[in-house]
Amino acid sequence: MLRSIYLVLCVVGTVLPYAHLVSFLMEHGVDLPLFLEQLFVNHISSLFGIDFIISSIVLWLFIFQEDDRLQMRHLWIYVASNLTIGISLALPLFLLMRQRKLEESAISST
Repeated sequence: MLRSIYLVLCVVGTVLPYAHLVSFLMEHGVDLPLFLEQLFVNHISSLFGIDFIISSIVLWLFIFQEDDRLQMRHLWIYVASNLTIGISLALPLFLLMRQRKLEESAISST
């Protein structure tokens, strides 16, 4: 059940942010200076931008800590998904794969 929830959150966490990104790209093209300007245009948008940056750093620390503990593979996928789509995909994707690893470990130890 938990894995299904993480999977649904991966889909939602990809589709919703990308809808806004596609809208921005269609209107402005690939304009990184404008993107950053709009990200930090006011206190509220800055709050979300800074929150994303800090949450991403925490996620990366968690990913690499869990790798040491669980010997998970392909960690670059989670970092890349965080940088290209956002934490809304990277976190549920990592938790999904972590849950699979935990379940596999539980099955093999019994």
